[in-house]
Amino acid sequence: MATANIADKVVVITGASSGIGESTARLLAGQGAKVVLGARRMERIDALVADIRRGGGSATGFKTDVTHRDQVEALIAGTMSEHGRVDVIVNNSGIMPIAPMTARKVEEWDQMIDVNIKGLLYGVAAVLPIMQRQKQGHIINTASVLGFKVFAPGGTVYSATKFAVRAITEGLRIELKADNIRTTMISPGVVATELPEGSSDEGTRKFLRDFYKIAVPVDAISQAIAYAIAQPAAVDVNEIVIRPTAQEF
Repeated sequence: MATANIADKVVVITGASSGIGESTARLLAGQGAKVVLGARRMERIDALVADIRRGGGSATGFKTDVTHRDQVEALIAGTMSEHGRVDVIVNNSGIMPIAPMTARKVEEWDQMIDVNIKGLLYGVAAVLPIMQRQKQGHIINTASVLGFKVFAPGGTVYSATKFAVRAITEGLRIELKADNIRTTMISPGVVATELPEGSSDEGTRKFLRDFYKIAVPVDAISQAIAYAIAQPAAVDVNEIVIRPTAQEF
């Protein structure tokens, strides 16, 4: 069913092959948006696009590793080629290979910085000239409750990347309001996604599997994203924090 202020909007979503990204793609397409989906796992994107189209929705997919700027730019160029505009980007790609700092998993630190910070910035860089020309747009960034409080031991670097997302999103809000570009930061708590399996540290994975028993479903987050998009153009929903009722931090 088409929803006012969502119907016909062109929405780019990264990390769309599973979890929050997939749920958001399905929800927005069902409300009449034209979704353009990027992720590394192209077979999942192809299946999702086909499923949305079977349901009467508009969807296109691109193989996109957000750590490669050229692939992010190709995702946006493909969107422009098909639709001629970008109304919303949901910078959703993220990884959480958490482990104690003493484990010195430097390669995983690099990966988190590359995906969670640089990948997001590549998305912003690709859409900004378009949205500034349009004099409208909406940048939605997926952060975390761990961007408000450091989870340690284990989540120090992950928290650092999500603190960065907060700073970037607030800076964008200040800089871009003159161009009528909205910014929203979505900060999930424990959500039923693949994130807990991202660490190579077995002790951390065991802890997270137990902790994630309180997880809320991904549609709790996708509905929040839809809510922010659906507001009138003069209304800018800047931050939404969503966590299970049972979650302390």
